[in-house]
Amino acid sequence: MVFQRIDRLAIELPKPKYADPNAAAAVQELLGGRFGEMSTLNNYLFQSFNFRQKQKLRPFYELVASITAEEFGHVELVSNAINLCLTGSTHPGDPDAAPMKEAKDKRNTYHFIATAQTAFPGDSMGKAWTGEYVFNSGNLILDLLHNFFLECGARTHKMRVYEMTDHPTAREMIGYLLVRGGVHILAYAKALEVATGVDVTKLLPIPNLDNRVFDEARKYEEQGVHRRLYTFSDRYYKEIVRIWQGTHPSDGQPLEVVEGAPQGGAIPDLDEVPEEFAPGISAEDFFEIAKRLQRSAGL
Repeated sequence: MVFQRIDRLAIELPKPKYADPNAAAAVQELLGGRFGEMSTLNNYLFQSFNFRQKQKLRPFYELVASITAEEFGHVELVSNAINLCLTGSTHPGDPDAAPMKEAKDKRNTYHFIATAQTAFPGDSMGKAWTGEYVFNSGNLILDLLHNFFLECGARTHKMRVYEMTDHPTAREMIGYLLVRGGVHILAYAKALEVATGVDVTKLLPIPNLDNRVFDEARKYEEQGVHRRLYTFSDRYYKEIVRIWQGTHPSDGQPLEVVEGAPQGGAIPDLDEVPEEFAPGISAEDFFEIAKRLQRSAGL
């Protein structure tokens, strides 16, 4: 498996008008919690690496592999949402004036002490993400059932964090991921049905609340984002169409496999934070770096 990285986010995130460090702390659960994007990514990543009889069970392997690629983008999206929620939390100033004094009263001081007001692979209480969250039994049905459960747990946490914060950047991200997570839930349900004959879709939605109840999710549903499963490749993983077919249980509209990746949006360019010494490159440093780059290019 070789990954191609595209310098875009899954969606465009709104530039924040104000900082909300406590929202950032809550959103960390959606990144590094047991049901966060770090967990969905690494569960599917190792399941795809270790998948047995890839050729014989090709559609199932390709389903896990293609969703793995999407999860990389979700890790990046949640991280950037955290970064934007933290933007503007403190101000530059003389060190003796304690320019980051307010940081000590925020829920997650680690954001200010260790990562210069950016995301880290940990949960909402500061506990680091761990590989113990990865489940890879080697049994196809058990792994698919686990993935279905994992996505339902992730959906539950997203819904709760959505209700905890009204920060526009956080809600935009969560609304989109509620819809994309719903795609993954349905995909694993359909895979289980193909593999066992059991119609797992009758359990949905879990929790029993439609995505359209959430304003920031509704618009993506109206765009049909809930019906599309991407291959994240121009050449491979096309056999997922053998699983992702039929109609969506919520609206009866046809499901669609899309070759490649979503168009996405621009990645935020974070400003410097002098009080955090980040990135710690002065105008003089930048000028010297530019000269060295010119010399190395023979200019």
